[in-house]
Amino acid sequence: MNKYLPIILIIILIVTGALCWFYFGDKLISAINRRDQIVVYQPKTNQIVSSPLLVKGEARGTWYFEASFPVMLLDGNENELIVKPAQAIGEWMTENFVPFEVTLEFSTPTTETGTLVLKKDNPSGLPEYDDEIRIPVKFR
Repeated sequence: MNKYLPIILIIILIVTGALCWFYFGDKLISAINRRDQIVVYQPKTNQIVSSPLLVKGEARGTWYFEASFPVMLLDGNENELIVKPAQAIGEWMTENFVPFEVTLEFSTPTTETGTLVLKKDNPSGLPEYDDEIRIPVKFR
């Protein structure tokens, strides 16, 4: 029995790894790719924000369509406070990172927390091309 124990453990590890990859692989790849697609410098995660809110960062040119992509601010109940396009600062028709900026003016929400959502522009409407990044924020 002892000589078969290492083989049994290896088989269990392989099966477990395959099952994890089957169930979580797409989500892991998506998370890795998203970090490689967009970087937000301002605001930081869980930062206290107020109106007007300046949102700054860099996104790959493929994140834009016609030099912009939508940015939404939601309250803690997922109610939309504002949607406005972030504008590329520079040439956006590239696969390189391109700086962006948008200023969001909004009424003070009734919730203490919210979410900033930056969505990849998807003029095709096909769900396989959708992508977004969500940043939790706190309201003053």
